[in-house]
Amino acid sequence: MGSAPSLEPSPVDHLRERARSFACYPVRDKEKRMKRTQFRWFVVFLLFAITVVNYVDRAAISYAIPAIQRDLGLSADLVGTVLGAFGLGYALTTLIGGFAVDRYGARAILTIAAVLWSLSIGMTGLASGFVILFAARVLLGVSEGPNFPALTGAISHWLSPHERATALGNALLAVPLALAVGGPLVTWLLGKLDWRLTFLVLFLISAAWVPLWYLFFRDDPADSRFVNEAELAHIRKSDPTVSATPHAALKSWPGLAELRLLLTNRTLLANYWAFFVFGYFLFFFMTWLPLYLSQKYGMNIQRVGLFTVAPWGTAAVVLWLMGFWSDRLLRTTGRLRVARSYLIAGSQLVAALAVIPVALTDSLVVALSGITVAVAASMGANAAYYAVNVDIVPQRAATALGIMDFGFALAGFLAPTITGLVLGLRGSFTDSFLLMAGLALSSVLVVLLFHHPDRDRQMS
Repeated sequence: MGSAPSLEPSPVDHLRERARSFACYPVRDKEKRMKRTQFRWFVVFLLFAITVVNYVDRAAISYAIPAIQRDLGLSADLVGTVLGAFGLGYALTTLIGGFAVDRYGARAILTIAAVLWSLSIGMTGLASGFVILFAARVLLGVSEGPNFPALTGAISHWLSPHERATALGNALLAVPLALAVGGPLVTWLLGKLDWRLTFLVLFLISAAWVPLWYLFFRDDPADSRFVNEAELAHIRKSDPTVSATPHAALKSWPGLAELRLLLTNRTLLANYWAFFVFGYFLFFFMTWLPLYLSQKYGMNIQRVGLFTVAPWGTAAVVLWLMGFWSDRLLRTTGRLRVARSYLIAGSQLVAALAVIPVALTDSLVVALSGITVAVAASMGANAAYYAVNVDIVPQRAATALGIMDFGFALAGFLAPTITGLVLGLRGSFTDSFLLMAGLALSSVLVVLLFHHPDRDRQMS
């Protein structure tokens, strides 16, 4: 009589059951076990690096202009024209650059732009007269125009919604840092070399970035061999408060209906105006601060370079903190009005109040303190300005940024030009500082009345 079969599973059955259980794990559990790559932050670093180069290049002439004026025999009005030439060139391409980034992607557009502005910096060092110098500055503006639309487009595709303001803050931190280190760096180069060799060094630095960008960046993170599935899933995590599919690259030109939206949306219009005012502040201090300190307080070029560190260094810290704070407010309140609008209005109010004592004082300490607060406050909400474009129209963020940056480019022409005219008529910077205070107060009013991103965002 045979024995009854055992009810205990055999070792083979046990192994089969274990294999089936592992095979049935959901994909999301597999992703949890996969360590997420962090390559998106390297992309942010690349954008940060080229923006540093961008701003050192555009601001260098404000330190070199006394030597250039002497060697080329330029009159004061021609100097003002040269300083304003960048804004003219910039206005030509920052708007078209936004369209082009949405159509062709940030990789191609920013590569071409960086090659061209490297050449323009080299051309500046070779200038033999006003015409070539003016043309080089226009070309620099033309080629740098697409930089910020490309930056915004890249971040809208590479960062999840709740990381965008932080990423933008990190990338845009390059602006004040470049201006903080650019002053001592350029004045040191000018002390060791002449202005022509200084611009040759800047040309080499600009050109070195191009192969890194083209090698490592892809318009779609899914096409990057440095991004694994876990990071891609994190990047594409949906956020119902912003957009269901904010990362889809359209690769097309905007239609008339989309352009109408970008030019009639009240939040975007208020954002454009506030950013224009920020641009007026930035270009005034970037182009005229060295001459203001030299003329008003008799500083030599080396002291000017050192004294410009405090305003731009403080601005770098404030910009980084406010970018982080903006995302923190969005996570805790869920309201874009709180996370974006109030930061913009508050920072502009502080900037307006800070420049008033600068206009009325003869004290270097008071002037430098007011300028430091004004520069830091006006630049502090920079990440929020950029994030609003992604929040409102994620599919056309680069185009919206191009429109916003067009106003910024006009400020780049108007701020140095108007200041030069006022200085020629009155011989004083007082009216220029009071004008900036008025502009900043107008932007506060416009933002408080019309800047409602929660109401005006477009869901895709």
